Amino acid sequence: MKILFDKQEMQIPNEEMKIKEIFASQIKANNKIIACNVNNEIKSLNYIPKDGDKITFVDVFTRDGRRTYIRGLLYIMSKAFVECYPKALLSVNYQLTNAMYCEVDNMQVTKEMIQIVSKKMQEIISEDLPIVKKEMSKEEAEEFYKREKSIKGKLQLDNKQKEEVSLYFCEDYYNYFYGVMPISTGFINTYEVLLYNDGFLVRYPGKNPSFTIEEGQTSQKLVNTLDEYKDIHRILDVDTLRKLNNHIRKGNAAEFVLLAEALHEKKISDIADSIVHRKNVKVVLIAGPSSSGKTTFAKRLGIQLRLNGLKPVTISVDNYFVERKDTPLDENGKYDFECLDAIDLKLFNEHLTTLLNGGEILCPTFDFKEGTKRYNGETMKLAEDEILVIEGIHCLNDKLTSAISKDKKYKVYISALTVLNIDYYNRISTTDSRLIRRIVRDNNFRGYSAMHTLQMWNSVNRGEEKYIFPFQDEADSMFNTSLIYELCVLKKYAIPQLEKIDNSYVEYAEAKRLTEFLKYFEDIEDKYVPENSLLREFIGGSIFEY
Repeated sequence: MKILFDKQEMQIPNEEMKIKEIFASQIKANNKIIACNVNNEIKSLNYIPKDGDKITFVDVFTRDGRRTYIRGLLYIMSKAFVECYPKALLSVNYQLTNAMYCEVDNMQVTKEMIQIVSKKMQEIISEDLPIVKKEMSKEEAEEFYKREKSIKGKLQLDNKQKEEVSLYFCEDYYNYFYGVMPISTGFINTYEVLLYNDGFLVRYPGKNPSFTIEEGQTSQKLVNTLDEYKDIHRILDVDTLRKLNNHIRKGNAAEFVLLAEALHEKKISDIADSIVHRKNVKVVLIAGPSSSGKTTFAKRLGIQLRLNGLKPVTISVDNYFVERKDTPLDENGKYDFECLDAIDLKLFNEHLTTLLNGGEILCPTFDFKEGTKRYNGETMKLAEDEILVIEGIHCLNDKLTSAISKDKKYKVYISALTVLNIDYYNRISTTDSRLIRRIVRDNNFRGYSAMHTLQMWNSVNRGEEKYIFPFQDEADSMFNTSLIYELCVLKKYAIPQLEKIDNSYVEYAEAKRLTEFLKYFEDIEDKYVPENSLLREFIGGSIFEY
């Protein structure tokens, strides 16, 4: 049997050999290898290759390797909790800076508890225990769950696209984790468990070449926003995907759409009230990462401001890009549209100053196809009862509006801060939610394929990490644009686009991961989505003009 390893042909004498056996010496020498890529699909090191397979290693410095590492770390943490505190109701709630925030619902988390669990984790890691994936037919799984009286991974039974149910076993412990797992506990060697708020943080290395724990500052404003939504969803009994799916199957889809939309309306109204109470504010600045829904939020905030006696005048930073020839290049020599210097700051601040001083400006419209500003005769002038509403990824950075004094500015940070989890151990990534939004929007309104969006996504993320996230705490208010039901609507748009990417492309691994993930969601029809919903920015049919 022959395989291609790093583009070199290899003869494999035994067709039953696993990757970990074929490359035992390389894996032992490089302790950062954690999985493998087979025909552009992420596989465990327990994978048994087939004739003609194209194989490369996946290490912890890659996106998929990092995910595998975090999965393994959380698995070990949950095993340690079961062994030390068998009755603990543990939940992995959400991601903060290079950490997962976890809670124990039925026990107080103490320093002693963390010390005991950390010690047990280290014991489990030191023993280098095998983590084995076991698959059962759905009939076998039904019997298993009846016998074990467990719900770990039980949502797989409801997934009509899956023929089997899989669980990861380590000694007598088992759990379900979505995605590839390290083959043994010894692959996890760098972590930290710390008390935080009412729970604890499981910290892991940042994206650095030394793969070490970095000192990171957690945004308390962000935590408060996440906690607020988490508590609301628990009250509504939709804090996990399985619960949401059950409600949809019972015919409650319309109710949960309305509840989610009502929550948005309430929070937007609260922000408008806060702006009005700050008497000197003349500029509202809205910032957030890609596909947060900044445009729709700006329009809906504008409506609430009008109800408070302020007439909003919106202005988009996207119309103030520098000419294409002046656009900065990134490290790969490609146009860097995400950086602050891609904005014509001089012109932008001149226009803001003119407007706030009662003058009139000639408004530009940026022609993205030609890479230049166009002037179509549209002018703007602020009246006494009017307020500027500006949206853009750099709006929290004071350098964008350096000519305007701080007392005249009110900053809002928005993002799709997903708090719905697959179950109590598998969270839904905020980044994934935004990526799915963008895949749908890019295809519907920008003529881009899912392949194009996936190819651009890493660059977009780097820009966000550099230009947006560091300024979160500069915000006067935070708004969570996620909707508990949105992936149930977006899936029908995203899956057909993702399925166009076959395994001849490196993007296949990501496309397949997202496709399989979306298949867990029950469908919700578009007709239930209100015309003013932020989700309409991505699927179409909005009452707003963009």
